Amino acid sequence: MILAFDLFEPYGFQFFQHGIIVATIAGALCGLLGVFVVLRGMSYIGHGLSHAVFGGAAASAVIGINFFIGAGIWGIISGVLIARVARRRVLGADAAIGVVTTASFALGLALMNRYGQASKSIEAVLFGSVLGVKVADIVAVSLVAVFALAVIVVWYRKLLFSTFDPDVAQVSGVNVSVVEVVLLSLLSLTILVTMRVIGTLLISALLVIPAAAARMTTNSFSKLLWISPLIGAVTCFVGMNLSYHLDTSASATIILLDALVFIVVYTVAGTRNRMKMASLGHV
Repeated sequence: MILAFDLFEPYGFQFFQHGIIVATIAGALCGLLGVFVVLRGMSYIGHGLSHAVFGGAAASAVIGINFFIGAGIWGIISGVLIARVARRRVLGADAAIGVVTTASFALGLALMNRYGQASKSIEAVLFGSVLGVKVADIVAVSLVAVFALAVIVVWYRKLLFSTFDPDVAQVSGVNVSVVEVVLLSLLSLTILVTMRVIGTLLISALLVIPAAAARMTTNSFSKLLWISPLIGAVTCFVGMNLSYHLDTSASATIILLDALVFIVVYTVAGTRNRMKMASLGHV
């Protein structure tokens, strides 16, 4: 009975209830979009956009406008700018990300140093803060999750073709540029609504690790779209509980748990492949 009481103790606090709901939905959302991030080799974009959104968040805190409006607009504009610069092929995508995102991040740091009153909220954006999660955050994460799911269901074939063979998709009538902009916008919105719990410094890991682990379990695109969100949701749920009982950072605990899952899957997958190769060698 004591153990059961200890396990359920954090659920008596409203901040934890809000935090675990947001974290679980955020984990599923990041896992879902992470499939496209991993398959398209866009891990650097997820990392870059998280830094770009930080600039918008800092500006919002200083100016005093709504956090979601300021940071959201900034993130979407950054994503579109990256896509446009990279598409012109004058600069590579990595260079475009370096220019746009580092400038945004530097601006955020400058604003934080200049205006001390905004530093507390900006630090929460950087590292995440489960204490800052409100009902509005739950609604925002849920709306973005539903929107992302709707886009993927409606555009399933377009996303499938443009992910694995963009040239063929373009010839087949799929506007690959539009698909890319939509994905980048979804990534920006996802980073925006999940940074309260995870923080911009670690959000890219939540976008990559669950999808990377899921990728080692199957070659099916459709299966990836539910295995990766499942890993993201479960690790966020368990990580939130562990962080309370271990008195550790929620974001750090979640990412470490994701990394542990990745290591286990990687080890099992590697052992299975070696066994297959050994069996083929005896044939």
